Amino acid sequence: MNTSFAFSRPLYVMLKPAGARCNLRCRYCYYLEKDHLYAGNDAHFMSERLLEKFIADYMQAQTTPEVLFTWHGGEALLRPIAFYERALQLQRRYARGRQVVNSIQTNGTLLTPEWCEFLRENGFLVGISIDGPRNVHDAYRRTSADGPSFDRVMQGLQLLKEHHVEWNALAVVNNLNVEKPREFYRFFKDIGCQYLQFAPIVERIVSRDDGLTLAPGMQEGGRLTSHSITPSQWGRFLCELFDEWVVADVGSIFVQIFDATLANWVGVTPGICSLSAHCGHAAVMEHNGDVYSCDHFVFPEYRLGNLNEKTITEMVYSPQQQRFAQMKTAMLPRQCRECPFLFACHGECPKNRFMRDKYGNAGLNYLCEGYRQFFSHVTPHMNFMRRELQAGRPPANIMQALNTINRNS
Repeated sequence: MNTSFAFSRPLYVMLKPAGARCNLRCRYCYYLEKDHLYAGNDAHFMSERLLEKFIADYMQAQTTPEVLFTWHGGEALLRPIAFYERALQLQRRYARGRQVVNSIQTNGTLLTPEWCEFLRENGFLVGISIDGPRNVHDAYRRTSADGPSFDRVMQGLQLLKEHHVEWNALAVVNNLNVEKPREFYRFFKDIGCQYLQFAPIVERIVSRDDGLTLAPGMQEGGRLTSHSITPSQWGRFLCELFDEWVVADVGSIFVQIFDATLANWVGVTPGICSLSAHCGHAAVMEHNGDVYSCDHFVFPEYRLGNLNEKTITEMVYSPQQQRFAQMKTAMLPRQCRECPFLFACHGECPKNRFMRDKYGNAGLNYLCEGYRQFFSHVTPHMNFMRRELQAGRPPANIMQALNTINRNS
């Protein structure tokens, strides 16, 4: 497997073929409420006509020999296999010699042997949403009837393994699993996960006229949801999980945020947009053709247009999206610009930047304290791995060095 595909964030438009529709009702989900934006549209499923229009236009907009398609949701498997078979046909028709890579994100509960055969035969990389052991997973990831979902997810994961489908895990770090980082990590290790990415919950409740209740980034105010984590929890979580990983699993288990941190340490663009210097290169398209600046900014004020009226190129390279892309750097407060770890986080995701810095300036990341704790903790390890890479040696050598230190201490 080419690991760059597992966690990369190239210039692309994420597709929502079923919109925000999902067979689960995860209690912390930030996307379910996007249904309010399309209250007058009963279908919420992308038509084949729009699918073809997107694929043709998307291929036309590409400047690289490889094109990444990411199918997301909601729940992407609410569309039948036939829909994706049609998508593959259209990709071949419009590829013009380019290599096409497909990834799909799913909660895993709808996977069947037929689905797994299709995914394997067509080289899909599958992302499975799972939050850790049963007790923490089932606390928030509930079915539409408010039942547990863990067993169904694990059944789906077993099917992927039996059919040799490549997969990675996406976990949401919430107020429950954040307190047990070692248990969290060992769970994923025990189920054979080689590629792990996770995202912290930081959501705020606000009052809006459009029916949405969650706040967009770069705006102050609102009340944190009960599922959200604190900055200090995030720092402890990252540090303890890193300590578990760095002594035994470097080079064998790829943890997205650790790989991205090392990339920034050596001056290479990381494969995660939140820790990159720039954003705005990863738009999202809803089931009706509406394109938004980012998956975390599906709000009317960040709508770039509709594919039925504008091309992908017009929207992705529009002045509006250019302003969105520049926002990450332009709105860094003084505290960030003075921080010795600015190179490692670049202010992190704009959606989490709603605090005031110590000088009273707006735009500080809510999780800043946690990231500073993490970067301080891993500095000697990152310095060691950077030196190994610069010398043409594998960064995994750090495990032997740490084991030697432990034996001699």
